[in-house]
Amino acid sequence: MRVFDTLADLVPCVGQHVATSDWFAVTQAQIQLFAEATGDHQWIHTDVERAAGGPFGGTIAHGFLTLSLLPQLMESALSITHSSMGVNVGLNKVRFTAPVPAGSQLRAQMRLVSLDWVDQGGCQMVWAVTIERQGQDKPVCVAETVVRRYP
Repeated sequence: MRVFDTLADLVPCVGQHVATSDWFAVTQAQIQLFAEATGDHQWIHTDVERAAGGPFGGTIAHGFLTLSLLPQLMESALSITHSSMGVNVGLNKVRFTAPVPAGSQLRAQMRLVSLDWVDQGGCQMVWAVTIERQGQDKPVCVAETVVRRYP
């Protein structure tokens, strides 16, 4: 966990790798809950028996489930002591580059692309995030996420 005291302490990190998250397990139970929450019941995600004979040899997480882990992964990687809240602004780029089989361990590598000051002493940051699967060289997701943090 990388800890920063204030938002201003992140300024020298622009253009650099800043943090690596903890490993996070993606379970079949989470995949099922995501399917229920989103209505995406594609068999490759939810039908364990059918997926065993499918192209990935088992069920895989939804791409958007992987993407939805960004806040949790980022929270496990860095902390800003004097920041009261953060909000997601959006995404500039997202690619799902490899499947995430149920039972996978994922972590995120984060590089701070930019930091701009906004209203009320806050800052808007663009993070280039690469989500990796343990035991695999190719990342499973690459995204550019835009977040705001406030003191």
